[in-house]
Amino acid sequence: MTEPVLETRGITKRFGALTASEDVSLDLKAGEIHAIIGPNGAGKSTLIQQICGLLHPDAGQVRLGGADVTRMAAAARARAGLGRTFQVSQLAMEDTVLQNVVLGALGAVGRPWRFFGAALRDAELRDRAEAALAQVGLCDVAAMRCADLSHGQRRQLEVAVALSLSPRAFVMDEPMAGLGAEGSKRMTGFLSELRGTAPILLVEHDMDAVFALADRISVLVYGRIIATGTVAEIRADRAVRDAYLGEEA
Repeated sequence: MTEPVLETRGITKRFGALTASEDVSLDLKAGEIHAIIGPNGAGKSTLIQQICGLLHPDAGQVRLGGADVTRMAAAARARAGLGRTFQVSQLAMEDTVLQNVVLGALGAVGRPWRFFGAALRDAELRDRAEAALAQVGLCDVAAMRCADLSHGQRRQLEVAVALSLSPRAFVMDEPMAGLGAEGSKRMTGFLSELRGTAPILLVEHDMDAVFALADRISVLVYGRIIATGTVAEIRADRAVRDAYLGEEA
């Protein structure tokens, strides 16, 4: 059996008497989009923070490419190939589109730097950044300030920054947030193609997007996975309907 690209094994996280993650096991396979859904307060953000290295679980493992990365810091996981996008933008708004991606590429090569201007003149970094911008369709706005981009373009730029790390897997936290119907449609098409570059672990509240994109869905409720399956299986699951989907199924 092929090793999952990204995997959690029984991870548990407690904050005092509150169990935010309870024995959570899930995996992400090559070429797929695996969506995590659940009501507000289900523990999705805590789970993502543990996968990405901002929190360490009290028990269990996080594995990337077959290696145990449970105690790695977030930056080390990024260099190991874990690309992340955020619900709230983490871009440098006063820098240009190209500058934002060069910063990401700099993290990928793990090279120390003192002057940003020198990094921008580095051919390897620029090539990596420009290739990422080409993949997301932002080459024409490379010289534009990030603050002047549309919301949808900023979402694409976040993906370009993650792509500059040559990721093995993406972890995406609500990429549809703040997008209108047309923007969500474009992002859905973009993410569907992106899974061919690296598989995507997707946390998303837009159920139309989830049902259109996901190869598998895991449902998180009160810190526990209550079901994992295909879109059809999750739609038909009575416990999932009662806990979260309701009439959306």
